[in-house]
Amino acid sequence: MTHLPTSSTPPTGPGLPTLPAVPAQPAPAQATQQPQAPHGGTEPQPRRTAFAEGLDRLRAAAITEPGRLRIIGALLALLVVAFGAVTAWQMTDRAAAADDVLTSSQPLSSDAADIYRSLADANTAASSGFLAGGQETAASRDRYEKDIRTAAEKLVNAAANSDPDSPSAATIAKLNRLLPEYKGLVERARTYNRQGFPVGGAYLRYANEKMQEQMLPAAEDLYTKENQRLRADYADATPYPWAAIALGIAALAALAWAQHRNYQRTNRVLNQGLVAATATATVVLLWLVIGHSVARAGLSDSYEHGVRSLNVLHDARIASLKARGNENLTLVARGAETKKVGEQTYDAYDYDFRTDIDALGKQLAAAGKLADDASGENPVTAAVGNMAEWKKRHTAAREQDENGNYQQALDRVVGTGKTTGECFDSVDANLRRALAHEETEFKRAADDGRDALTGLSAGAAVLAVLGAAGAVLGIGRRLSEYR
Repeated sequence: MTHLPTSSTPPTGPGLPTLPAVPAQPAPAQATQQPQAPHGGTEPQPRRTAFAEGLDRLRAAAITEPGRLRIIGALLALLVVAFGAVTAWQMTDRAAAADDVLTSSQPLSSDAADIYRSLADANTAASSGFLAGGQETAASRDRYEKDIRTAAEKLVNAAANSDPDSPSAATIAKLNRLLPEYKGLVERARTYNRQGFPVGGAYLRYANEKMQEQMLPAAEDLYTKENQRLRADYADATPYPWAAIALGIAALAALAWAQHRNYQRTNRVLNQGLVAATATATVVLLWLVIGHSVARAGLSDSYEHGVRSLNVLHDARIASLKARGNENLTLVARGAETKKVGEQTYDAYDYDFRTDIDALGKQLAAAGKLADDASGENPVTAAVGNMAEWKKRHTAAREQDENGNYQQALDRVVGTGKTTGECFDSVDANLRRALAHEETEFKRAADDGRDALTGLSAGAAVLAVLGAAGAVLGIGRRLSEYR
C-alpha cells in the first residue's frame, strides 16, 4: 500500500500537475481579555448620571425649533415673574416706610417735642408760681399740673411705641424715674415758700437744676432719636426701585425680541400671548415709575414744607420756654448764681436768658423763610414782634432789679398789665398756631405720597402672573404647529 507523504509541500514529479502553493495563514491574535468580575463575570461599565443624560437631551432638544421655543417660553415666564416679584417686594417696603412716616415716626417725633415743651413749661410755671409767693394763682397752678400730666401721658405713649431694647426706651425710663423726683422738689419749694422760709428758693433751684441738667437733656436726646428715626423712614420710602425698573426693562426687551424672532420665522406680525405679556409688563412698569414718582414727590413735599418747618418751630418754642424759665429764675436766685465769661461776671440765669432769646430769634427767622403761605408766615411774623417787645420789657425789668427795686422788677415779669409774661404767652400762642398749620400741611402731603403706593405691590404681583401665563400660551401656540 502506497503511503502519501505527510509533508505539506505538494508532491512533484513526472506526470503530476504542478499545484499552486497555499499561503501560510497567520496565527490568530490573542483575544483581548475582558476584566473579570469577582465571580467570573464581566464587570459592568459605570452608568451616567441623570443630570448628564438630561443635559444631553436638553442639548439635543435645543438644536430643534420646538426645543428652542420651550426654552424661550420658560425664560420669558421666569423674567416676567421675577419682575413682578421684585416690584412687589420693593414697593411693600416703601409703602410700609411711607405709612410709618405718617402714622408712627413723625407723630412720635412731635410727641418727643411735646414732652420737652411740657417739662420746660412746667418748670416755668413752677418758678412763676414761686415768685407769686402765697398769692400763687389757680391758673399758674393748673398750668403746672397740666404740663406734668401731658409729659406723663406722652411718655406712656412713647414707651408703648418704642422697642424695648432701643436707646429711646432707656431715655423714656430715665424720664419716668426723674419726673416724680422733680415734682417732690417743687412741692417742697412751694411748702416752704408759703411759710416764708428762704430754703424754699434753694429747693426750687435744686428742682430747676434737675430739670435743666438731667430731664431736659434727656428729653432733647429723645427728640433727637425720634427725628433720626423719622429721617430713616424717609430714606427707606423715597429711593427709586432701580432693581425692579431694570428687570421691567429687561422683560420688555426680551418680549420684543421674542416677537421679532417669531415674525422673522412665520411672517406673522402679532402673537396674542406675547402681546398680552408685553401689555401687562408695560402696565406694571409704568405704574411702578409713575406711582413711585408721585409718592416720592408727596413725601419730599411733606419733608421740605412740613417736617423742616415743624422742627424749626419746635426748636423756637423750646427756646422761648427756656428763656422764660431763666428769666423767672433770675428773680428767684437774686444774684446767688453767677457765671464768668472772659473777664466779666454775669448773673447766670440772665446770661442764659439772653442766649435763649437770641436762639429764639434765629429759629423764628428760619421759620419765616420756610413758611410757604400766609397761614404759616403770619403767626411767625407776629411771634417776632412779640419777641422784640419781650426783650424791651425784660431790659426794663433788669434795670429795676439792678437798682434795688425788686418788687418793681417782679411786677414787670409776673405782675399784671404789660409784663414779660404777657409777651411770652403771645410768642407761645403764635408758635402753637404755626405748628398746627404746618402739621396739617405735613399730613396732607404725606398722605398723598402714601396713597400713591396703594395697591401697587398686589397689582404688580397679579399682573406679573398674568403676563407670564400669556408668554407661555403664546409660545405654546407656536409649539402646536409642530405637532
